[in-house]
Amino acid sequence: PAGGLPRVRRDEAYEALRTRADAHLAAEGGRPRIFLAALGPAAAHTARASFATNLFQAGGIEAVHEPVTVTAESVAEAFTASGARMACLCSSDKLYAEGAAAVAERLKAAGATRVYLAGRPGAQQEEYERAGVDGYVFAGCDAVEVLSSALDTMGVA
Repeated sequence: PAGGLPRVRRDEAYEALRTRADAHLAAEGGRPRIFLAALGPAAAHTARASFATNLFQAGGIEAVHEPVTVTAESVAEAFTASGARMACLCSSDKLYAEGAAAVAERLKAAGATRVYLAGRPGAQQEEYERAGVDGYVFAGCDAVEVLSSALDTMGVA
């Protein structure tokens, strides 16, 4: 019948992102990577680390979560060892308020081209951004835009 609704494939945008990441894998021998800087005990960071892992993997970006937990003192070395060029802070709002700014500063000093924070920034947004947080990932964010921008920043064509 004529005049029906157009077909929409909601997966197309994600497939295009994964195609870019797959081409990077073929050319470079590895996927683009993001380092998960998890702060505090597992109970504080697991939910957001899992969310961030799944979000970035949807765009073909490998999340590196080793070591499981970092501190402001250990994050630069762990980030450098990960081979990633970007990082995502993962923890609870309480622990973010206590230490996210210091960790973001150290990640930037260690060469992170972009630092994300998993969750909404709330009242701390200005402080986080002064410290080097470039963006936020959370349920309801524009995932395609976040992933496309991340791949662009990593130089993934």
